[in-house]
Amino acid sequence: MAAGKRTIGLAMDYSPSSKAAMRWVVENLVKAGDRIILIHVLPKGADASHKGLWKSTGSPLIPLLEFMEMNVQARYGVNPDKEVLEILQAESKSKQVEILAKIYWGDAREKLCEAVDDLKVDSVVLGCRGLGPLKR
Repeated sequence: MAAGKRTIGLAMDYSPSSKAAMRWVVENLVKAGDRIILIHVLPKGADASHKGLWKSTGSPLIPLLEFMEMNVQARYGVNPDKEVLEILQAESKSKQVEILAKIYWGDAREKLCEAVDDLKVDSVVLGCRGLGPLKR
């Protein structure tokens, strides 16, 4: 990992565990000048007007301020948690962190692996979905 600006992927589904992961990133990992990319993976059946255009590559990177707009959220079929966005916006201002969002459609396991390669992240942080080691 090169010194300087790092790119941190943060898998986000707004569950309690992904919110805890976000708080951990903000409190322990991110440094001034870093970039955080919120990675959303919506199920294949999720309805979004842009899904057909970007179903294989995911959406373009969306800056946080644009992502916070209701019409942008509706366009991509995402319903983000206001508290998470406010925490990230405050972090963006206090540490001069660039925050972007990217949305994928499909199986979360596959798309998160693709996102790591596509986005060239230095690290990826995600919560758990409550599945034990035997469930997949």
